[in-house]
Amino acid sequence: MANRITLNGTSYHGKGAVNSIVDEARAHGWKKAFVCSDPDLVKFKVTSKVTDLLDKAGLAYESYSDIKPNPPVENVKHGVESFKRAQADYIIAIGGGSSMDTAKAVGIIINNPEFSDVLSLEGVAPTKKPSVPIIAVPTTAGTAAEVTINYVITDRQKKRKFVCVDVHDIPVIACVDPDMMMSMPQKLCASTGMDALTHAIEGYITKGAWEMTDMMHLKAVEIIGKWLRLSVKGDAKAREEMALGQYIAGMGFSNVGLGIDHSMAHTLSAFYDTPHGVACAILLPTIMEYNADYSGEKYREIARVMGVADVDSMDAAAYRKAACDAVRRLSIDVGIPRNLTGIVNEQDIDQLADCAMKDACTPGNPRDPSKKDIVELFKSLL
Repeated sequence: MANRITLNGTSYHGKGAVNSIVDEARAHGWKKAFVCSDPDLVKFKVTSKVTDLLDKAGLAYESYSDIKPNPPVENVKHGVESFKRAQADYIIAIGGGSSMDTAKAVGIIINNPEFSDVLSLEGVAPTKKPSVPIIAVPTTAGTAAEVTINYVITDRQKKRKFVCVDVHDIPVIACVDPDMMMSMPQKLCASTGMDALTHAIEGYITKGAWEMTDMMHLKAVEIIGKWLRLSVKGDAKAREEMALGQYIAGMGFSNVGLGIDHSMAHTLSAFYDTPHGVACAILLPTIMEYNADYSGEKYREIARVMGVADVDSMDAAAYRKAACDAVRRLSIDVGIPRNLTGIVNEQDIDQLADCAMKDACTPGNPRDPSKKDIVELFKSLL
């Protein structure tokens, strides 16, 4: 079977990348933007870094800020109604995964109204038409939703998150501007950065991985391992490097999938509203240990790019342990909790495991898990 790579048609990287929005909107002949951004970004005038450009250029737009963390089905429905009222013809999504996932779902449903119930888009979505054009402007260095063909929505009624996979939802333009990320508080910077590392590592060892995505994922691990600690401290150069690293990880995992770290993290967010990056980060070292014997020689390369010395003199057990230890040290250094104490109720674990087993990311895990395995992984972190 042929391997496929789907990426943005155009992406801009570096300081000032958002200035390209005006030129792109004019070049495409778009008339009115539907600006999706969350309330905090509006409050702290991050969103205005883009809307000020639109105002100055005389470009019409309508703002939509009713974006919830871990966006629920109801958020998408309201977004679709608001887009129709706005009579817009393109979307500018400003924010982290929540803003961009909402925007993707809205854009897909507008152009594929037969899927008006977002629940019908779960899994590999059989849509026929591309989304409403989306310009994606990330404000966190983690989700890479600006370059992926995935979005994740929460079904609150059933306490689960579901993944929608659709080549038609990828933003046509990404503007990855580190200046949009400078206002991230330390905890958000840490958790989204560890989410990006999880993308890179899971994508590197997933069953679907191949040479081109290996190249992307390993480079992303290298960048994140080198720069995340400084980024959390607010270093401007580090924030710029992390903006690139998380995007490169997204280029890869979007095309080959992830594994059970994300399956389990999705259930934690759905049950307890745990921030996605925090959930991924807590799980990552333990899931790496679980998958270690199924990773071939890849953990040696992870350890190498994360700065572990003399990996070529180590046997497989040693370099696999070194890779897991390097990730655990990074996670601790940036302030991620070490376990799920205070997050998970033990009586929920059976249901959490059921949801994780059904998650779209589970089949990509290099080691085929049983429900018992998932239960024991959750318990080991209590």
